[in-house]
Amino acid sequence: MASDSRITLEPGKRGGKPCVRGLRISVEDVLGWLAGGMSQEEILEDYPELSREDILACLAFAADRLKHAAWIRAA
Repeated sequence: MASDSRITLEPGKRGGKPCVRGLRISVEDVLGWLAGGMSQEEILEDYPELSREDILACLAFAADRLKHAAWIRAA
């Protein structure tokens, strides 16, 4: 899935955080809702401007970022 076209970065919007299609809904928001127990259906009900593809793009974006993360173990 190509999440790049759905995830946008605008310096003046939401502090430059990655957002969904230029909306003021960040990837972090969507991930937080999912982690907090909201279902995709509940998110779509509360935020009708989002689509299921947007939610999947957020997950793909986060998964891609983890591929490039470096983990440092504390001593």
